[in-house]
Amino acid sequence: MKIKRILAWINRASRYAEEVYNAPYRAAIARARREEDDLFMLLVFSEMMGVPNPASYYTLELQPLLLERFHDWHKRMGMEHSPLDHFRCC
Repeated sequence: MKIKRILAWINRASRYAEEVYNAPYRAAIARARREEDDLFMLLVFSEMMGVPNPASYYTLELQPLLLERFHDWHKRMGMEHSPLDHFRCC
């Protein structure tokens, strides 16, 4: 019984130490992930914006899945209105 309590305490201490170690890097990791997602959105919707995309055959089926996030993406990229002529989200 006492060994289980000691192991539980060590497990909690380990998780706490991991959180303390990772805390300074959370913002950098979140920013890198956001930039990666922005690049992916640009790749998926580039053909619709007039930018030639060699992978459009593969990214075309992803467009309906990413339309929910499209508004937030184009606002974050500094575009006041949707850059797509046939798609108005604002």
